[in-house]
Amino acid sequence: MLTPAEIAKIAANALEDKKANDVKILRTAEQTVIADYFVICHGSSTTHVKALVDEVDRALSESGEPPIRREGMRSDIWVLMDFGSVIVHIFTDEARKFYNLERLWSDSEEVALSSL
Repeated sequence: MLTPAEIAKIAANALEDKKANDVKILRTAEQTVIADYFVICHGSSTTHVKALVDEVDRALSESGEPPIRREGMRSDIWVLMDFGSVIVHIFTDEARKFYNLERLWSDSEEVALSSL
């Protein structure tokens, strides 16, 4: 079983490999019981968003951590992937600016991928 930090790292690496834009990792354990980490990024199109979702799903499923659930697949502007202790948010650029999760969770510590 992977730790929350390992799950966040695998997800962020998968997103980076598929050229996700502006990947951020927020440590949310002190702010909420929902998850220990949020991984946030955006794709350049709805097709790119789908490719990012598929890559995170593949990478974590191969590591023994398939998503518990996914939300938003029909809209293709914001997909939430729930891995229990880690939630991955994949947006289009416009949706990311609109929802601005980084501002909403500004009390959370941003974590560098290299430190996980």
